Amino acid sequence: MSHLTHERDPSRREFLTRSAKAGALLALAGGVSGWLYDARGPQAPSEAGSGLVRLPDFSVPGLERRMSIIQGPDRVRSLHAALQALGGIEAFIQRGDRVLVKVNAAFATPAILSATTHPDLLAEVCRMCLKAGAASVVVTDNPINDPESSFTLTGLRDAAHSAGARVLLPRSGSFRPTTVEGGSLIKNWPLLHAPFQGVTKLISVAPVKDHNRSGASMIMKNWYGLLGGRRNIFHQDIHNTIKELAMMVKPTLVILDGTVTMMTNGPTGGSLSDLRVTNTLIASTDQVAADAVGATLLGKTASDLPFILKAAEAGVGTADVESLNPVRSSVA
Repeated sequence: MSHLTHERDPSRREFLTRSAKAGALLALAGGVSGWLYDARGPQAPSEAGSGLVRLPDFSVPGLERRMSIIQGPDRVRSLHAALQALGGIEAFIQRGDRVLVKVNAAFATPAILSATTHPDLLAEVCRMCLKAGAASVVVTDNPINDPESSFTLTGLRDAAHSAGARVLLPRSGSFRPTTVEGGSLIKNWPLLHAPFQGVTKLISVAPVKDHNRSGASMIMKNWYGLLGGRRNIFHQDIHNTIKELAMMVKPTLVILDGTVTMMTNGPTGGSLSDLRVTNTLIASTDQVAADAVGATLLGKTASDLPFILKAAEAGVGTADVESLNPVRSSVA
C-alpha cells in the first residue's frame, strides 16, 4: 500500500515477527472474550467494595466548544496546526499542571497496523505539554492484551519516555469502584484510578477505526480502557456503555487521529488492506463532535453510530459539528 510509505515502518523481518506475536495474543484475546460472555449483563463485582470514586471535571471553562479539523499526511505538523487553531496548547496546559494522557494501547501490535495510538503523535503531545510548563505527563491505558507487551510492541512506551513522560501500567491495586451518575450500566465498577492521582488535566489521543460491535472506536470508546474487571460483558449493550463512559469522563482536550483509518476488521485489524489513508486529524474540547467527524472518515454519519446520538442526548456534547464553527485547514 504505497500511500503508507510516510509511516516509520519496521523492517520486514521485524514486522513479520511482531505481527506473528500479535496474532497469537489477539487469538488468545478473542478466545477469552467469548469465554467471558455473560447473558446476565454487567454485574457489580463483589471485590469492588465500598468507597466509590468519581473523576473530576478536567475541562477548561470557556473552551467547551472548540474544534479544528486538519488535513495532512504528517501527524506532528497536523497536531501543531490543530492546537494552534484552538488557541495553542497554552490555552489548555498551564505551568505546574499534571497531565494524564489516555492512549489506546489495547493490542500488542506494531503501530503500522493503526489499531492503537500512533507513537509519533503521543510523543509530540507529551513534548508540547511539558514545553507549556506541565510539571509532569503520565501516559496510561488498561490494554486488552498484556500491558507490558502492548506498550512495548506499539512503540508507546518508548515514545512516552523519549518525550520525558512516564507510563503507568495497571496493577492489582490501581482500581477503585465507580458509579456513573445518571447511568444504569456502570455501577460499583473497577475504574483505573491510580494514574489520576494529582492530575489536573486529561487528554485523550485515539485512532479512528472500525469496531465489530459498536461500528467505530474513536474518542468515547477509548474510555473503555479505564475500566477493569470482566468488562467484556459491557459489549452486550455497547452503545449505552459508550454513552456512559462519555458521561463518566470530562476531558480537557481530545485528539482523534484519522491520518490512517482502519476501515474494516476492527478493532484489531491485522492487515494493511484494512487501512485507508484519510489524512485527517481532529482536535476538540467536545468528544461527541470529534467522534461525529471521525465517523465520516469511516464513510458513516453520526446517525449510523447510535452511541454518538445517545451521548449528545445525555448532554455530553453535540453531534452538530457545524454548530462549533470548526476551524478547517491543510498542512503539507
